[in-house]
Amino acid sequence: MKYKHLFGPVPSRRLGISLGIDPIPFKTCTFNCVYCECGATTNLTIERKEYIPIKDIIDELKDYLGKTPKLDYITFSGSGEPTLNIGIGKIIEFLKSNYPYYKTAVLTNGSLLFEKSVRNEIIGADLVMPSLDAVSAQAFRRVNRPPKSLEIKKIISGLIEFRKEFSGQIWLEVFIVPGLNDTENELKLLKDAIKKIKPNRVQLNSLDRPGTSSWVQPVSKEDMERIASLFQDLPVEIIANFKPREQIASFDFDIEERIIATIKRRPCTAEDLSETLGIHINEVNKYLQALLERGRIESQNLERGVFFKTIKDRK
Repeated sequence: MKYKHLFGPVPSRRLGISLGIDPIPFKTCTFNCVYCECGATTNLTIERKEYIPIKDIIDELKDYLGKTPKLDYITFSGSGEPTLNIGIGKIIEFLKSNYPYYKTAVLTNGSLLFEKSVRNEIIGADLVMPSLDAVSAQAFRRVNRPPKSLEIKKIISGLIEFRKEFSGQIWLEVFIVPGLNDTENELKLLKDAIKKIKPNRVQLNSLDRPGTSSWVQPVSKEDMERIASLFQDLPVEIIANFKPREQIASFDFDIEERIIATIKRRPCTAEDLSETLGIHINEVNKYLQALLERGRIESQNLERGVFFKTIKDRK
């Protein structure tokens, strides 16, 4: 079977060997974050519906999991906000009923957790990984660029309520964008909000490959450690300090070499590589990050997007 809605397993720094489920069409999201590695959101919405038929996803899962693959997690993620699909709860229930030996994780921006129905649908997961990048309305709108109807106060309230109801693990990601959410005041607001949310872990992240907006810069190691020290009374960790992707069992060096071979012929965007190689864009992005970190490729912002090329192609 050719899988349209499953991808990987991908080598995830946080989750190890992770099989991805993408229940949303490309770049359908509640946010249009300046740092998103998948590019600009093309369908900015908070409308929940069955964007991808649940039956199609379950049929793919039956076929793939019937081979009893070695996995650390089955992860709802992809190229948009997975909780927009109204069937996410049914898929989690299917996995728990039929494949209880696999852990499930939901990667979400947390924007819809103020809705009781959304919280109920993902409460059966083992791990939920929401994000919270800003607390002030101004920083929230500059970093995450949501629809006008989404308010950060409601989102934080949803996260607090979910913690009260959910007995599994919550790992809260905070993505630092220099100049927007790294001021003393914004970090204090974040810390106060996180204390109320009470996640099991707080994971600090920063740009490790070009995002949607070319002006977004990575945070230096020193600044990231300084920010982490401000959160020292919280269970904080820096994602950049995690195990390199190539040391994870699911890392596929063949995919890496296929990417290298393709961009040797001509520079490509992540979207170009995804289409050319027939690999989900999230998976492509993981390997691009690994190649950038090891200095095998470089990126260049051009009119059509971020292009990747091998270092020796530099002019």
